[in-house]
Amino acid sequence: MTLEGTNTYLVFGGRQAIAIDPGPIGRGHSDAILAAASSRGATIAAILLTHDHPDHAPGAAMLRERSGAAVYAHAGSRFDADHRIGEGERIVIGDAELEVLETPGHARDHLVFSLAEEAALFTGDVVIGRGTVVIAPPHGDMRAYQASLERLRREHEDTRTLYGGHGEAIDDPRAKLDEYIAHRKSREAEILAALAAGERTVPELVAEIYRAIPTILWPAAARQIVAYLIALEREHRVQSRLLQRPPRSDEAAILNPDLSRIADPASAAVARAELGFDDPAVSVVGYSLTPG
Repeated sequence: MTLEGTNTYLVFGGRQAIAIDPGPIGRGHSDAILAAASSRGATIAAILLTHDHPDHAPGAAMLRERSGAAVYAHAGSRFDADHRIGEGERIVIGDAELEVLETPGHARDHLVFSLAEEAALFTGDVVIGRGTVVIAPPHGDMRAYQASLERLRREHEDTRTLYGGHGEAIDDPRAKLDEYIAHRKSREAEILAALAAGERTVPELVAEIYRAIPTILWPAAARQIVAYLIALEREHRVQSRLLQRPPRSDEAAILNPDLSRIADPASAAVARAELGFDDPAVSVVGYSLTPG
């Protein structure tokens, strides 16, 4: 779920540097951050979090302890930050300046950081270098995420580079954002088309729409579909009813998977946070188009 791992970025302002997303807990990761700063004759003076998911934020505690740098995070972050930041604020360290953009959707506390002098955005998990982003309730919101994509496309069309939380840098931001926006619309259209044929459960929608991907990924696909359905039901385009039966074993494997069977403990923790499985929905619900 994190591709090759979590990207940490250093923005240098002379002999001081800003570290963005220090990653998971691990001395090796903080060693690498401190060494990279030292190689430029700099120290870490600020630590910024795009959001508080366990593959991005926990390493901040160790890096703060070792560097003395303050941690900056969204006002709604669950991380114990030194400074709470929000829309329009500017973080200035030496001659480096980052502007804060609130970009909810993947997570409620998600921030993107703009480095105007390089026409660059540090996008965390709003846009990543390869593939698409998980949007899963209860902390993920599909419509908020789509609005964040539209905003970046509309307000930052002169951006030259996107630096995502995972994967390689993106040197054609407009095309990437267009791709992301179109993908979300296309997936929603597939869900609506499937429901036009009659009532479906989430596992049935997954099997129909995501049939080309490995079944090990179906629980993640299910959470994406739930995010769409929540948005569509809120807009009165879809209706739901609780089916009066327990889930079958194949349905339970999608709706409430045993992550310990497919991932090590650290990876399972990331999956639980990303997919909202800390409080999974295990009921079987039927969805259909709202009449009229």
